[in-house]
Formats: sequence, structure tokens, C-alpha cells
Amino acid sequence: MPHLLFICSKNQWRSPTAELLFKDHPIHTARSAGTSGMARILINQKMINWADFIFLMERKHLDIVKQRFLLTTQTLAVLDIEDNYLFGDPELIEILKVSLTEYL
Repeated sequence: MPHLLFICSKNQWRSPTAELLFKDHPIHTARSAGTSGMARILINQKMINWADFIFLMERKHLDIVKQRFLLTTQTLAVLDIEDNYLFGDPELIEILKVSLTEYL
């Protein structure tokens, strides 16, 4: 079962919304985390190691992850979703569904 990890800054709106799309998914499991010291769940090496696919909301998140963590076989993708949405925002959900079509 492929493991999907969603990363944003504070793990409050974008990445938890993406994680929620995969709740009870028959094929994938998902988690979310943030890069900021104020993140609800702070990204760590154990999460990176767990993930098969890492989806980063912005390029700055990719830069942070590459600087701080050892990446091995994970596939990384920047979704280019700016921090303009609240948790569960219907527009955010639609953007995520389009971006993640092959996983949903």
C-alpha cells in the first residue's frame, strides 16, 4: 500500500485537507506534516522514510525538505498550491483532486 505524505508550512489547512481526501482509501495511506516550528505536526526523518510519495504544497517546502532530510527512493512533487485556503475549503479540495487524480 503506497504511503503518501503531504507537506505545507504549519500543517493546519492545506496538507491536512489533502490527507483527509485519503481517509479510508482502499489503496493508499496518507499523513501530513509541516515545515515550520509552529506546525501542528512537524515533519521528521521517520515520516520521510515512511513515505513513498511526498507532495509539497510550495517549492519552498521542497527546498526545506531537501536541506533538512535524507531522501532515498521517495518520489517528490510540488503541487504549487499557495497558502490561500482554510481547512476543507471546497476550492482547495477541487484543486487537490485535480492534482492527485492518479492517486484518488
